[in-house]
Amino acid sequence: MIKLKGIILPLAMLLAFVTCSSSSKQDEDAQQARWEVTITGKVLNPGTGTIEIAEITEGGTLNGWKDTVTLRSDNTFTKKVTLSEPGYYRMNFFNAQAINLILYKSDLNITVDGSDMRGFSEVKGSPELDFIMQAQSMLQGFQQSPEAAALDQKFQQARQSGDREAMTRVQEEYMDLYNKVQDKIAELVRQQPASLGVINFLQNQSIDRDKYYNTYLHVAEKLKKEWPNSRHAREFIDMVEAMKITAIGQPAPEIALPNPDGEIVKLSSLRGNYVLVDFWAKWCGPCRAENPNIVRVYNKYKDHGFTVFGVSLDRNREDWLQAIKDDNLTWTHVSDLKYWQSEAARTYNINAIPFSILLDPNGVIIAKNLRGAALEKKMAEIFGEK
Repeated sequence: MIKLKGIILPLAMLLAFVTCSSSSKQDEDAQQARWEVTITGKVLNPGTGTIEIAEITEGGTLNGWKDTVTLRSDNTFTKKVTLSEPGYYRMNFFNAQAINLILYKSDLNITVDGSDMRGFSEVKGSPELDFIMQAQSMLQGFQQSPEAAALDQKFQQARQSGDREAMTRVQEEYMDLYNKVQDKIAELVRQQPASLGVINFLQNQSIDRDKYYNTYLHVAEKLKKEWPNSRHAREFIDMVEAMKITAIGQPAPEIALPNPDGEIVKLSSLRGNYVLVDFWAKWCGPCRAENPNIVRVYNKYKDHGFTVFGVSLDRNREDWLQAIKDDNLTWTHVSDLKYWQSEAARTYNINAIPFSILLDPNGVIIAKNLRGAALEKKMAEIFGEK
């Protein structure tokens, strides 16, 4: 199946940090100091046990404020929550269903069906959650569309027959359609006020960080003005500032690490070539699966101004060298054998591999995470068909 980055389950990945009051928009909150949000609701087919509400604290834990909710005889409830700042909360119904909420200024109304093991619930009154659901429904609507299904079937057929050109064509058609959806979502994001809903949606990479870096930057600038003292905003702003390091159009940070012979090799020493900086490791299955594609492209274009700079996140030198030999990786390799604590990984904010960036002859980033047919297509654009 052709997979897309950034699809998340509705509300499943809400993370929270304490939000501080700030000037501008948050001055109003600071003056009020504390305010109440009222949560009303009805439980259809309730189970036995208790209903609890708890604040989701740092790291997604429930170690902060919590309280119980009383269910009336008609299976309705009303709960007033006193806030001094907006935040993420979770309501747990009889240890069978849980709903993640964003509480700020709006009163909420919730309907839950205790007999539905799929966890049916409906939340009304939350503009933050409404935005998340609207954006996610656009993404999921595309994934479930007949057009996507037809392209997925074509892709599978091309892969089974080994037709790489057909695979590339189908991927391009698929991404053209997907990008149209992402374009609409990016515009929707830009129209939103500063909110925890926008922060959560973008933190979960629900639209491509590379293609829509300017959208992330737009939101970060808005948060700087409207929520300058918010930890939620600060977390997001820091993330966007880290993204800039490897944003397309930026010069690639220097990497200077030992090669297999123990000699320090600098990335900048390869200037004058198009360079694929490839972060990988022996223990990384997807990396090893991608290596044959890189080998094929390298062998095709190595005499035309293209090379690869492999950065391993291995810990064991013998494992690293054996993988180089087994996979026939004949380009430049470096590693400090420090796993995720590698100096290069920290510089480039690497938290998952395979990860790659393509540099032009001046060392400027021109593409990221090109794999399989996409890498070969990019090389053909640069060098022409070989």
